[in-house]
Amino acid sequence: MRILLTNDDGIQSKGIVVLAEYLSEKYEVFVVAPDTERSGTGHSITIHVPLWMKKVFIKEGIVAYATTGTPADCVKLGYNVVMKRNVDLVISGINKGPNLGMDILYSGTVSGALEGAMLGIPSLAVSSASFDAPDFEGAARFLVEFLEEFDFSLLEPFTALNINIPTGEIKGWKITRQSKRRWNDFFEERVSPFGERYYWMTGEVLEDDEREDVDYKVVREGYVSVTPISPFLTNERCYVVLKEVYPGCTG
Repeated sequence: MRILLTNDDGIQSKGIVVLAEYLSEKYEVFVVAPDTERSGTGHSITIHVPLWMKKVFIKEGIVAYATTGTPADCVKLGYNVVMKRNVDLVISGINKGPNLGMDILYSGTVSGALEGAMLGIPSLAVSSASFDAPDFEGAARFLVEFLEEFDFSLLEPFTALNINIPTGEIKGWKITRQSKRRWNDFFEERVSPFGERYYWMTGEVLEDDEREDVDYKVVREGYVSVTPISPFLTNERCYVVLKEVYPGCTG
């Protein structure tokens, strides 16, 4: 199996290096990742400036390139240029910190996996659900076992898996829903040495989802959360209601 790896923490981040090392023991691994951190870039792509790419060393036998692009750019380059469209699986990660609930709208890690799904390739976004003490080794070991166990033929087209792995003992894995977990943002006003005002965003996480089968609750219980996601954002239930209320529209 030929695997394309990317991330949003940068090609020298420990998460992607550890994952590449573990996967390369069983699979043919290619790495195309940003040259510096691109966290929070979402599904942005580069269209107004050139994309640069250079070969770097991660481990003997692994083809790896650093690019000036976003995670979505990296998947496009890896698929079209580096691997000549011969890709069996896209994996984005291992991210430092969780990607739960509404995080997936901002996450470059998740967007890397969704880009793979949009290309018709089975794709995973993988995160170690701790900012302070991420367990990349444990996450990589779990993922190697998961790849042997999971039946990717069950996924509908254009579907990726958002995987969040707790630190410490892993009790197992569960299929979950994306939660309503989100952030309540605050902006701290500061003044530069030149007297100019600027703002630094901070905030607090809101976890008030009443459902039991959602991502953050499963991770909190010591299980790996596996959430099927897609790039399609239509609210189907609202669509049905609106079509009933407005059955015909005029220009």
